[in-house]
Amino acid sequence: MADALRSLPITELARRIASRDLSSVELVGACLDRIARLDGALQSFVGLSESALETAGAADAEIARTGPRGPLHGIPIGIKDNYTTADLPTRAGTAVEALTFPRTDSHCVAKLRAAGAVILGKLRMHEFAWGTVTPPTRNPWDLARVPGGSSGGSGAAVAAGLCPAALGSDTGGSIRIPAALGGIVGLKPTYGRIGRSGIVPHSWSLDHAGPLTRTVADAALLLGTLAGPDPDDPAASTAPVPDYRAGLDAPVRGLRVAVIRNHFFDAIDADVAAAVEAAIGFFAGQGCAVRDVAVPSLRYGLGAIYAIELASSAAFHDRNLAQGHVAGFAADVRDLIEMGRFVTGPDYLRAEQARALIMAEMAAALDHADVIVTPTTPLTAWRTEEATVALAGRPESVLAASWRLTYPFNLTGLPTIALPCGFDRRGLPISLQIAARPFAEVRLLQVAHWYEQAHGWWQQVPPFAQEP
Repeated sequence: MADALRSLPITELARRIASRDLSSVELVGACLDRIARLDGALQSFVGLSESALETAGAADAEIARTGPRGPLHGIPIGIKDNYTTADLPTRAGTAVEALTFPRTDSHCVAKLRAAGAVILGKLRMHEFAWGTVTPPTRNPWDLARVPGGSSGGSGAAVAAGLCPAALGSDTGGSIRIPAALGGIVGLKPTYGRIGRSGIVPHSWSLDHAGPLTRTVADAALLLGTLAGPDPDDPAASTAPVPDYRAGLDAPVRGLRVAVIRNHFFDAIDADVAAAVEAAIGFFAGQGCAVRDVAVPSLRYGLGAIYAIELASSAAFHDRNLAQGHVAGFAADVRDLIEMGRFVTGPDYLRAEQARALIMAEMAAALDHADVIVTPTTPLTAWRTEEATVALAGRPESVLAASWRLTYPFNLTGLPTIALPCGFDRRGLPISLQIAARPFAEVRLLQVAHWYEQAHGWWQQVPPFAQEP
């Protein structure tokens, strides 16, 4: 049963649960069985809910009496370990025991429970949502390689079929990078579209909440559940929440596609370039108006996001710095937080000015386009011991390379989705990144779903996940 269900999207699982061809107890039990057999090597979960099967049984009883509350009723979901939960401890990836977090449900977790979802457990992350590697979690496409980060546990668990979907957070690419390296879908909605109260902060103006799923339709389903006002997050939007699934299959006619050539194609792996160019060719072949554009101010992007992110994280950890807790952090995280104290007021102001320029130029590109299409990452999953990679004939740190193409959409807050678009010569997933105007998730998801359904990439299963 566990392996028979591993590759089914939530849309199909929900249909079977609603028709009572499948019970939530069977589905949750199948996930727990796969976790018991596979996660010793994968290391994606840091804790499992002791009441998951009991919650599933209650869901089955309610569905038998009155029908499902909605498509997530009885569906097991994994939670990144920076979302607080009432029934499980939250560690935000840190081993510092003196730091504790509330035992209450974060806004997103509360919404999932209200929809009838079963919280399966907490997923591993890079400490305090820094970094793009998530040790010791491994990539199910090759256990010698990283799963990405900081939501690496979420990405690995979904890619390996340990859970149908998971929540992640994204400050510079932390949903989309694990999705890219794991061959799954990662959605970063418009800034403020999903409330973030109860998520341990990293950078207040850059943080986004969102799902990692097997398909675009599943991402639309999760977004519809999670989007909406959050009284405890001042940045959360009160804009009406549309039905993101209703128009997924509508034909996309007269689509205008912008391809940002500078920055996004400057230094990328040849296999990645070929796969993304093929995807762009698909849109052109379908009658879309494809045109190249430039966003010159992206040359300031790295300095801008580093100044904003470092200063924001140092501000959040101010008390931890004063009390000496930072000494217990991993070396890379400790260094970054301490560096944040050296970002001056003028530095921060210049970073925000650069951000405004980038936002204006992105908006101008979207004045004449419906979506922007780029690679998600310039490389595929790298080996765990690799610190640098050669791209365009020059060495670059894997940290700098891995988030180079994702962070612009955190600076701008634009809704962005990552989805598979092929494999490299080693059989590792390659990812396409699509962005749209603020709050244009309906169009974004339509375009991504259209591409996904025309290709079979999402149906591929990692070799590790095929083990009996």
